[in-house]
Amino acid sequence: MMNKIGYVVASAPAKIIIEIDGLEILEKNKNELQIGKFLKIADGNHNYAVATINNINSAQVSDKDEKLHWRFTLEATPLGALLYNGANTSFTRGTPVLPVPTEPVFIFNKEDIKAVFSKTSSLDFKIGHLAGNSLVPIFIDGNKFFGKHVGVVGSTGAGKSCTVASLLQNAMGISNAKNSHANAQKNSHVIIFDIHAEYAAAFKIADEEKFNLNLLDVDKLKIPYWLMNAEELETIFIETGEQNSHNQISQFKKAVIANKEKYNPKLQKINYDTPAYFSIKEVYNYIKNKNNFTSYEKNSKTYFASIDLKDIEISEENLWHPIAFEASSGNGSNKSLNAKVSKEGGFNGEFDRFVSRLETRLADKRLNFLLDPKKDNDLSFKTDDFEKILQQFIGYIDKSNVTVIDLSGVPFEVLSITISLISRLIFDFAFHYSKICHAQNRTNDIPLMLVCEEAHNYIPQNSSADYNSSKKSIERIAKEGRKYGLSLMVVSQRPSEVSDTIFSQCSNFVTLRLTNKFDQSYIRGLLPDSSSQILELLPVLGQGEAYVVGDATLMPSLVQLPPPNPEPKSATIKTFAEWSKDWKNINFNDVIQRWHKEPESLNDDEL
Repeated sequence: MMNKIGYVVASAPAKIIIEIDGLEILEKNKNELQIGKFLKIADGNHNYAVATINNINSAQVSDKDEKLHWRFTLEATPLGALLYNGANTSFTRGTPVLPVPTEPVFIFNKEDIKAVFSKTSSLDFKIGHLAGNSLVPIFIDGNKFFGKHVGVVGSTGAGKSCTVASLLQNAMGISNAKNSHANAQKNSHVIIFDIHAEYAAAFKIADEEKFNLNLLDVDKLKIPYWLMNAEELETIFIETGEQNSHNQISQFKKAVIANKEKYNPKLQKINYDTPAYFSIKEVYNYIKNKNNFTSYEKNSKTYFASIDLKDIEISEENLWHPIAFEASSGNGSNKSLNAKVSKEGGFNGEFDRFVSRLETRLADKRLNFLLDPKKDNDLSFKTDDFEKILQQFIGYIDKSNVTVIDLSGVPFEVLSITISLISRLIFDFAFHYSKICHAQNRTNDIPLMLVCEEAHNYIPQNSSADYNSSKKSIERIAKEGRKYGLSLMVVSQRPSEVSDTIFSQCSNFVTLRLTNKFDQSYIRGLLPDSSSQILELLPVLGQGEAYVVGDATLMPSLVQLPPPNPEPKSATIKTFAEWSKDWKNINFNDVIQRWHKEPESLNDDEL
């Protein structure tokens, strides 16, 4: 039985005005006549338009006897249509026929809700339940949600980390710390850029559940410098603002290519970007020797004017090794060599700052994961190890569905380069694997999702040179990744500070509480016009409540997402409660040991 509440008084493509049949009807249906609730409206063709309530207005009007009466009107936005085919009811986006004035309006009943939100062959992923009605589960299209780019936004404390963990746990088959796929591992592949070391806790469950978490922190992460492309190498080693930076780039590029050719004689067409081993220490020697280059002529031949290399002819091969050059007297001669010496062919101290920067980088132990990574046998990674390096990022070393890359220990000055390098390698893997699949007339069967937590920190709106590398790599994924089975989940508390290119490519949004007006305005501009009024609710959403809209949903919905179990380490510290307790002593030695990266008396699980 349908519950009529009023009739249409005005109709337009984006707005329908409805008058309620008096105060008694309003009071009787008050729980269902709330902002964001749904109505169905007869369209004159035995079907019903579905609309969501945006505004409720009231006014007192007088009748012919001058008695005052309440008049209530609703503003609603049409979202789709309920189509009746015998005993079957289906929901479709868009309204084939807009309802005209005088058409009756009804409350959504249980059967209507079931027709819109129930599980079907395409709506196969349960994201949560309808906010305000825990008995109505919300199903969305899992392929369209995880196979396309997703934006997850919300202010601090709105539950972003728990939302992301809940979505991913659900997709992995984890519920209440149990793995529903313990007997048959599935083919899911998720990589999380974890800036604050939060997410490992959300995927650590009991060993008997047979769920392997691939946790890569700064001590386990192995990304050799020789995998960097030209832009990444120059960002870390060359200061573009220096007057002679063009000479630095020219000589550095020449040295890198020549050294790659030296160590990879079997590779064809080596260039600056080829992911092949070269010795950064030998490149450093090359640059330093070029800076101090001194030579002498003897018997019509030119030699290094070196203490160690007596009568050694000039060659590039010798520049790879440290050379202690002889000093000349004031008139350009040198008695120990019995010859006149010259600095021709070198840069006569022009590279002093460049050499100093290389020395500083190579001596910085914090950068060992990047500039001096070692295998378990304490040997350096070479070109033949490329396969193992790739496998660590997508969980193929120990068959892990989730890889958490803990970036909390990565120094700020190389954070952008680290993210750029990893995301570029993942993209290139997806690209080349897809091309192989296409050549065999099949589609990519190893789809990946890259989760960018706190995205505003490394893919910002501004054009700061500090973030050029990471921004360029992830924007490329945003624009091209879906074609090659690589999707993004972009998570941020400040969406207005994230690159426009990234969010403009997102097909789905999960929007939690947003209190900043700039962020609200920015998100409003990204979402459909039909969502604009409901977005007014963003500042007052509860914990875990989210507005879900996009290709994966039949219509925009306010959803209560389930809390994850286990939870990420993102809980807000109860400051006042802790202040109210008795004074606590601290073992400062533990803190300092951890600070110095010495053996720690506390591990992450005990914190």
